Amino acid sequence: MAVAKTIEIISSSAKGIEDAVQTGIAKASETVNRIEGAWVKDTKVVVNGGRVAEWRVTLAVTFIVE
Repeated sequence: MAVAKTIEIISSSAKGIEDAVQTGIAKASETVNRIEGAWVKDTKVVVNGGRVAEWRVTLAVTFIVE
């Protein structure tokens, strides 16, 4: 029987939502093993001069506990 745990992280990117997700998962996987998936819980943008300057995502990252 497997046991899973979920952590919440926030990641950002100037490129877009998908890049913010990729960046967050890549960084989390440096210290968290056996990541199984993630849920995008929230998105936010930072506006500068009337334009979107940065995308931010809040991720619930699920991994298997060893």
